[in-house]
Amino acid sequence: MGWLTDTLGTSIGKKIMMAVTGLGFIFFLLAHLAGNLTIYGGGDTFNAYAEHLHSLGPLIHLAEVGLLSMALIHVITGGILFFQNRRARTSRYVVNARAGGRTIGSRTMPYTGLIILLFIVFHLVQFHFTDKTDTTIFEIVSTAFSNPFYVALYTAVMVVLAIHISHGFWSLFQTLGASHPKYSPVIFIIGICLSILFGAGFGILPIYVAFI
Repeated sequence: MGWLTDTLGTSIGKKIMMAVTGLGFIFFLLAHLAGNLTIYGGGDTFNAYAEHLHSLGPLIHLAEVGLLSMALIHVITGGILFFQNRRARTSRYVVNARAGGRTIGSRTMPYTGLIILLFIVFHLVQFHFTDKTDTTIFEIVSTAFSNPFYVALYTAVMVVLAIHISHGFWSLFQTLGASHPKYSPVIFIIGICLSILFGAGFGILPIYVAFI
């Protein structure tokens, strides 16, 4: 285990942890978006989806622990790397700009990450830890998005999420060694497509709910 500790204690080891946890969140977002899209089927469909998740019991709790662990690793490691880079004044990866180099996503990664973290806490308080006695999750969501402020906030943060993923997806594959003139542009394009999917997929939902 010494080699593992030594590896994770290095800068590249921390970047690998960032990459692996980041990829884990990509899969989570895909599953979460698929579930949230059931809201287009109406309140009964969305409530049935939520009840199905809760019926999984221990599996859901295990998934929540896993997500929390990944979040802690991702945030803490990202913070350490950010401050180490600031102190060392090291340069970022030297790459082709068309393959994920100096973009708005790469320039703002720490800041968009912080905004996403604060939003996740807010989101959990608003929907996950709220009192669900004598109400349904669809009613809670509908009530929240009847407020124009929440609609604007959620939509804006989804734009931030899209910006974060637009570079993060490409970057994690570079960290994991998938750097090749043939494949890097493809990975970059997939990252852009995913960022649009998540930004539009999650961002349109509050607007839709506000008008139904």
